[in-house]
Amino acid sequence: MRFYNATVLIGFSILNLLTLLSCKKEKKSEFIQTEIEFKHEGNLSLLDSINTIIKEIQIEIADNDFERQTGLMYRKKMDTDKGMLFVFEKSEIKSFYMKNTYIPLDIIYIDSNKTIINIVKNAEPLNETSLYSDAPATYVLEVNAGLSEKLSIKKGDKISFSKL
Repeated sequence: MRFYNATVLIGFSILNLLTLLSCKKEKKSEFIQTEIEFKHEGNLSLLDSINTIIKEIQIEIADNDFERQTGLMYRKKMDTDKGMLFVFEKSEIKSFYMKNTYIPLDIIYIDSNKTIINIVKNAEPLNETSLYSDAPATYVLEVNAGLSEKLSIKKGDKISFSKL
C-alpha cells in the first residue's frame, strides 16, 4: 500500500510539474503601430477656370499599384494644407472607396487635361461603397472633407502640380 501511495504521489507530482511547465506564459512579441507620416513629394495648385490660384497644397503622390491601392488608409489625420494625388497611366472611369480610411475626405476626380470632372464631398470613413468619377479620369486628389466646399472648388476648375 505504501508503495502504491508513493507511486501515485510521485505521479501526481510529476503531472503537476508538467502542467505548470506547459502553462508557463510565453513572452508575446509586442506589436508597435506607428503613425504613417506624410511624405512631401510635390506641390499642387488648385486653379479656377481662368487659371487663378485658389489654393496651393503639399501632396504625396501615389503613382504605382501599391501606393494607389493603399492611399490614405490607416492614417488618423492629415493637415489641411496637404493631400494625396493619385496618378494613373490610363484615363478611365475611376472608383474609390473608404476601406480602412479613418479621415473623412473630399475625392476630386480630374481628367487628362487636369480639369476637375466631379467631386465626391465628405466621403464617409470606413465606408466601402464605391464612389465613381462622372467621366474618364487620369488623376484623383484626396483632401480633407470640407476643403472643396470651403474653397468653392467646382467642376471645370483645374490643377497643376510638380514633383520635388
